[in-house]
Amino acid sequence: MRHRKKGVTLDRKKGSREALLRSLVTNLVLYEKINTTKAKAKATRPLVEKLITVGKRTDLAAKRYVAARVYTEGARKKIFEVLGPRYKERSGGYTRIMSLGRRVGDGAEVSRIEFV
Repeated sequence: MRHRKKGVTLDRKKGSREALLRSLVTNLVLYEKINTTKAKAKATRPLVEKLITVGKRTDLAAKRYVAARVYTEGARKKIFEVLGPRYKERSGGYTRIMSLGRRVGDGAEVSRIEFV
């Protein structure tokens, strides 16, 4: 039973789910907006928000935290050099999710997640 267990499974096992979310987070940081399904966007949002909050600090622990959660060095640098300073005065709510309708092939709800 899954009583009181947080998070979504996205119909994947743990390893592939973590890899999927890491790649979504990395691409969102690099391109600043991505189109994906609504469920994946909702699962990606808290991870990105936490990374931006940590990216406001520049200590070694913050750099190691971010390095463990994104794939590329470019995304790591962008979090600390661009996104952290951009949202320095903002206390949260760095992303928005906009609905784009349904996908033609399978009817899945497509959304765009982007930085505010």
